[in-house]
Amino acid sequence: MRIDFHTHIYPLNLPNFAEKFGNDKWPVLEQKCSCGADIMVSGNLFREVTDQVWDPKKRIEDMKKEGVDMQVISPVPVTFSYWAPVEQALEMAQFQNDFIAETVKEYPAYFVGLGTVPMQDAEVAIAEMRRCKELGLVGIEIGTNVNGENLDADYLLPFFQAAEELEMPLFIHPWETMAKERTPRHNFMYTVGMPSETALAAASLIWSGVMEKYPNLKVCFAHGGGSFAYILPRLDQGWEVWPHLRLTEHPPSYYAKKFYFDSLVYDKDNFAFLLERFGHDKIIMGSDYPFLLREINPGKVVDESLQLSDEVKKAVLGENARQFLNLAKSGVSK
Repeated sequence: MRIDFHTHIYPLNLPNFAEKFGNDKWPVLEQKCSCGADIMVSGNLFREVTDQVWDPKKRIEDMKKEGVDMQVISPVPVTFSYWAPVEQALEMAQFQNDFIAETVKEYPAYFVGLGTVPMQDAEVAIAEMRRCKELGLVGIEIGTNVNGENLDADYLLPFFQAAEELEMPLFIHPWETMAKERTPRHNFMYTVGMPSETALAAASLIWSGVMEKYPNLKVCFAHGGGSFAYILPRLDQGWEVWPHLRLTEHPPSYYAKKFYFDSLVYDKDNFAFLLERFGHDKIIMGSDYPFLLREINPGKVVDESLQLSDEVKKAVLGENARQFLNLAKSGVSK
């Protein structure tokens, strides 16, 4: 079974929260035609999208063309809205979670869903995570930081503890990237900022001891973990030479083995390095459907890695997603 772990969905009928709450920072979908729309933020074009982003039937057509059996659908990160008053962000999250759960319920053979929670308030986030589980969603997508605070902020510890206890895996996706003021040209936010941001999030969870405190917490990073795989030896060296900064019993590479990563690195050599560094059982096929930087067809880099055994390909293309998301427990068939 070929599962695309990294895909995004946006409700066509998402309320105009900018108008409702009197703040244009909220993303607004302005439909241009039946097959396309603009996502607008603060009066500026954030992203042009097609009906692939909201229409499950169109998605299923593409899946059949591209050889995908199932998509894991998650919100578009611009909708996280961690900056907003928590009661408003919760309304945004609940609308999306209900929409994703309804989509999964209508097309259970094609979709499983991840929810979103307002991370600016851990107690509210935990409550909505519990509701997501009740809705049948199989995990939570969160951003790499919360209003500029790394994921090792003390107030987030109860959230990670609850995610571990509830067996709700976390998909960590870059947003509000570091060095935003230096990356507007050339779309460097996407090609340089996002990989760097993701590495910082992964390093924060390790160095702070979050992964040591919650050893059964499941975490997967988007875009192959960004630059994390390549800076891991440097993190280990820092741990060795700065003993006064150590918060964990073991060096970072010990805890990095707990992480999962999607396969979206575009290049066979980079993919081979990811497999070598973390093991084939920790890599999950993901394409970033339906956006421009996506991999077409999903799993292309896996298929083109001719040295891989059928067993390894089977794991990366589907079985690892099933294991990470506890799909066997959820009753999702092979």
